[in-house]
Amino acid sequence: MPIRTPIRRRLTIRRALATAVVAILTAAFLAPAAAQAGTHQGRPAGESRPVYSYAHAIRESVWVDTGLDQDGDGKPDRVAADIVRPAELARQGRKVPVIMDASPYYSCCGRGNESQVKTYDAQGHVVQMPLFYDNYFVPRGYAVVGVDLAGSNRSDGCVDVGGRSDVRSAKAVIDWLNGRATAYTSRTGTKTVQAGWTNGRTGMIGKSWDATIANGVAATGVQGLKTIVPISGISSWYDYYFAQGAPLYDGGPAGLAGDVESDPAKAHCAAVQKKLTDGSPRSGDWTPLWTERNYVKDAAKVRASVFLVHGMQDLNVRTKHFGQWWDALAQHGVHRKIWLSQTGHVDPFDYRRGAWVDTLHRWFDHELLGYDNGIDREPMADIERHPDQWVTSRVWPPQTTSSTVLHPAPGTKAGVGTLGLRPATATETFTDDPKLSETDWAAHLTTPTPEKSGFLTAPLTQDLRLSGSSTVTVTATPTTTSAHLSAVLVDLGPDTIRDYADKAEGITTLTDRTCWGESTAGDSACFKETKAKTAKVDYTVFSRGWADLGHYASPDKGVPLTPGKAYTMTLRLAATDHVVPQGHRLALIIAGTDKDLIDPPASKPTLTVDLSGTTAALPLVGGASAFTHATSGTVATAPAPAPGTLEGVGVPSAVRRIPM
Repeated sequence: MPIRTPIRRRLTIRRALATAVVAILTAAFLAPAAAQAGTHQGRPAGESRPVYSYAHAIRESVWVDTGLDQDGDGKPDRVAADIVRPAELARQGRKVPVIMDASPYYSCCGRGNESQVKTYDAQGHVVQMPLFYDNYFVPRGYAVVGVDLAGSNRSDGCVDVGGRSDVRSAKAVIDWLNGRATAYTSRTGTKTVQAGWTNGRTGMIGKSWDATIANGVAATGVQGLKTIVPISGISSWYDYYFAQGAPLYDGGPAGLAGDVESDPAKAHCAAVQKKLTDGSPRSGDWTPLWTERNYVKDAAKVRASVFLVHGMQDLNVRTKHFGQWWDALAQHGVHRKIWLSQTGHVDPFDYRRGAWVDTLHRWFDHELLGYDNGIDREPMADIERHPDQWVTSRVWPPQTTSSTVLHPAPGTKAGVGTLGLRPATATETFTDDPKLSETDWAAHLTTPTPEKSGFLTAPLTQDLRLSGSSTVTVTATPTTTSAHLSAVLVDLGPDTIRDYADKAEGITTLTDRTCWGESTAGDSACFKETKAKTAKVDYTVFSRGWADLGHYASPDKGVPLTPGKAYTMTLRLAATDHVVPQGHRLALIIAGTDKDLIDPPASKPTLTVDLSGTTAALPLVGGASAFTHATSGTVATAPAPAPGTLEGVGVPSAVRRIPM
């Protein structure tokens, strides 16, 4: 299999080999900062360099006492932490910072695009640590720690899906790194071990469930956690399973726990499984279980900086998660950075590899080593506008963004109306069809169909940018005692986008490999390259929101609806950053069940929408004046409405998703 190494990495690898001997010879005389960087205004400057040996790194495992007994064996649960750290700095007695990935997937499912799992030698020391973090950062003077969440792989306890045990698994390790918790050299032994090799400064990173744990630990305010890098992370577990009362898809946290539990946990965690089942009824009602797993409410406790990464077409961990977390962090003044891609549930290592590794390197150097490398003065946001084409935003959302209220109005055809600044008095009617999805609605956006109501602007005379989270307030009268609502924002016009509905969610994996750090016989730093998987489309669905109308009064408990009675409910749509280009049209669709993305209600209602009580509040850059400018006049080259069916991406996969 051919291996390609980028020029910059090739030089880095050569330099690592050339300097390894020098590093060993001079280790006793050079402090890490002096060996790796200069100084600037009294602070270190530059970047950490690969001057330490990965092949000769110290590899060890500890088991940290969490103080919990989830598996009910009468002994405190211990979680396993596998550590890789530079031997040279250990010999000097120099303390190093930690990069930590806490995960339930190290044995059951794997991490990364190649589903890597941990492997061990005969002494039980980790040989392969999944992903590139250890290969790349250990030679640069960091320790990398992989934590098995309680109930998974080599840890005691039970998986409780984002609850106290999950979060305590990682928090206890940070406490141990900072001298506040006890660890042992084995799972059952009595010999304790201290983390005298670290300064306690910890950065957490990970994708999906791993990212979620980083969010949850940050929300405890634990001392020593300096930064988190959550990639496609959950911010509130209720919002993973429900959207304002509407079930997103079949299943619940008990089933998810069963997917990742170790064999001992499966044998001893029935009581925890029952609590998960009883606490998450499929009614969509809010329960104490969801309160415990809502990290947004504790954003005020966050001490760590946050470098947040998310795919704007992620239909697994929907983008509502990053939107509400970002807003809460901003409200409390947390230092933040963000990357938003066109992909689905994909790691940036697999869609923007070189820039990602460089940026992550500089971020950790700044946050954990204190290097004044300027990353804190760079634009806050990187946004993928077209496949592999990125723009930056100095702050996110831009300061000129304001919520602008748009009103749907009737058109010349039933179910195909207009969208503008002026209120209207009229009604539109649709009948829920659980066999159809947002792709079906958008494909027939310009023609009347019975299952949806669509509202479109005129072709835009200039670009219109939406940046942030939208809401859509709907006043609707159902014909049955239950009803679900969907609100969808659509960019109507031709484009080439990442095919987020494809199984790989916007990427194609190649056979060539590139290398990012140092390798050993048991842990390669070389990973398969990828490229963008694209689709030519006539429209792009770029934001969505769903709700159960029976939860109109409260998220705590849904109620049966009274047929013939009007109800008003505000749907919270997923956060995004999208530009509707000149010549395209912005559209809003209101419908019922979004097939495969929410479950249908118990009945099949017809809903009459009162347009006088229905609005869309959109985060427009430039506000109402930008909308006015973009919708005034005519566009000489504006395309005529396409007849028949419009082409979009395929229907997103209906395969049961888990956050990985």
